[in-house]
Amino acid sequence: MPKILGIDIPGKKRVEYSLRSIYGIGLSRAQNIVRKAQIDPAKRANDLTGEELTKLTNIIQDGYVLEGDLRREVAQNIRRLISISSYRGIRHRKGLPVRGQRTHTNARTRKGVRKTVGVVRGKEARAAVKTEIAATSKVTAAPKAAAAPKAGGAPKAVAAPKTTAASKA
Repeated sequence: MPKILGIDIPGKKRVEYSLRSIYGIGLSRAQNIVRKAQIDPAKRANDLTGEELTKLTNIIQDGYVLEGDLRREVAQNIRRLISISSYRGIRHRKGLPVRGQRTHTNARTRKGVRKTVGVVRGKEARAAVKTEIAATSKVTAAPKAAAAPKAGGAPKAVAAPKTTAASKA
């Protein structure tokens, strides 16, 4: 595997395709680099001579921002958008799509795995949740009623358990 700028490029691929393994070089940029270096595009990366490798390295170093510098630059641009609270920065901060895509459906790459809210499936699980809510409301109701209000407002109301017609009888 030949090395360019400290990065191993795949040796069995053609030069223009193996250059794409460097962050910041796509297909059209790789084709331009190979054209400037006057290397046969059909040549495999393993077949490159030392002189051709130095030509490629010099062209890449002189004309392009790549790898760590490019990653740092992109990260700084995103941090700048977040710090000035632009629309795009807010979308980055919230982890939502930035470029106008819909979020009602799709957008799973940015939003992550679905988080189900408030739905418990299955009779056993539902019964367990109900008993847990009833137990915590009985335990927490007494101390909260006895506690003095905080110095910032009135105490929050505690929801009483619902009574049904069957429990009254």
